[in-house]
Amino acid sequence: MKIWCVEDDKSIRDIEVYTLKATGFDASGFEDGKTFFTALEAEIPDLVVLDIMLPDTDGVEILKRLKANEKTKDLPVIMATAKGMEYDKIQSLDLGADDYLTKPFGMLEMTSRIKAVLRRSAPKGGDYILSHGLLTLNLREHSVTANGENVTLTLKEFELLKLFMSNIGVAYTRGQLFNAVWGMDYCGETRTVDMHIRTLRQKIGVCASYITTVRGVGYRMEVNV
Repeated sequence: MKIWCVEDDKSIRDIEVYTLKATGFDASGFEDGKTFFTALEAEIPDLVVLDIMLPDTDGVEILKRLKANEKTKDLPVIMATAKGMEYDKIQSLDLGADDYLTKPFGMLEMTSRIKAVLRRSAPKGGDYILSHGLLTLNLREHSVTANGENVTLTLKEFELLKLFMSNIGVAYTRGQLFNAVWGMDYCGETRTVDMHIRTLRQKIGVCASYITTVRGVGYRMEVNV
């Protein structure tokens, strides 16, 4: 699998690429946004490790461009943030990042997080179509229809819907949803989960009532729809 590292510090970039290659990945490094986007015109990797502090365009702006592009909106991204930059972490997650690494981080942690994100992003074997009421979710095509209409979801919205549709009737706390979809402990300081639930409901239209709020707990997908 192709892993790209966007990092302006050559020594860090080199060791990231070396470690990933030694682990069995096809890894490449880029020093700035310009070279990264030029390479994207030729091919799209399976995951990007993206530093926030870059010399030309910062990582947050690059993330915005990736999520706004139809070809790269589902590309998994792990952000590398400086220690203490809590706002950068939250902003990145809210914009669609799949995980983050806090500098300085170890190479074992990096490879472990990459593998975890790749596992969460990949369709599972076996049944790949989930249906509930007027909702249909296709894991292989990464597509959703509501009442026969195609629905365009972000990666996180898709993951939330997949979790609900795979576990009809199960009530999840915000912490459980955050851990399952974002792969980390719920910090309790962001309305990320609520925001994604709200936009998900808006997008699935007449099926919005399928996802109900469980007072004092969180959310679930109703059995009877």
